[in-house]
Amino acid sequence: MIPVSCTIIAKNEVDRIERAIRSVEGLVDEVLVIDSGSTDGTQALAERLGARVIHNDWVGYGPQKRFAEDQARHDWILNLDADEWLSEPLRDELRALLQEQRLHATSYKMRVTIVYPHRQEPAPFADSTICLRLYDRRVARFSSSLVHDNVPDQPDTVLLKERVLHRSFRGLGDVVRKELGYFELQTKEKSKPHWELALRLPIELPYQFFRYYILARHCFGGLYGFCAAVTLAYMRFLRLILLRGW
Repeated sequence: MIPVSCTIIAKNEVDRIERAIRSVEGLVDEVLVIDSGSTDGTQALAERLGARVIHNDWVGYGPQKRFAEDQARHDWILNLDADEWLSEPLRDELRALLQEQRLHATSYKMRVTIVYPHRQEPAPFADSTICLRLYDRRVARFSSSLVHDNVPDQPDTVLLKERVLHRSFRGLGDVVRKELGYFELQTKEKSKPHWELALRLPIELPYQFFRYYILARHCFGGLYGFCAAVTLAYMRFLRLILLRGW
């Protein structure tokens, strides 16, 4: 098959990274884990599973993933987060794709679907984010943004049919800690005019709740989905307060 490096950035992911690594077995020639200082044994577990582990101090999401691209042994990159894994249908789709003698595009997008901590599969009608995850680094690269870790679309980008599964938080307390980390980076990277933040404050909380509960379809997740939408909406409201410097 076409040689591919799977890159994963990690810190203290010993409870989640095994599923990510095992989901790419038989599909990639290399799993590269860029660790930013785990203290829970993530590095040793990843090495036992056959990954190559390199330490790099945390430099922000985009720069950390660009570092991973530079360290990879192959030009074709499959990027996963430590809390993600390939669904079986996506494994089959990728296997068929990578067995071709030549790929007809330079980059491929995938649907990334949230799985709640207490579930093994997504809730009914769960929302998906479409992300570019398989690409030729000679053509496409991660952006250098501290916060927005994305690979820009290319003219020939193809959307695959099947999906990546994403357990993006261990619990709602984890949402709070994770979002605060994002907000700290955002205050370093850019600032918004105070008047703009002030205008948004009165409507931010109800708008974000509508966005998460209805548009992102957490309404199909039962009581847990409701609590998740409330938590996420409140954190977006708190983000405006922190960006304003209050």
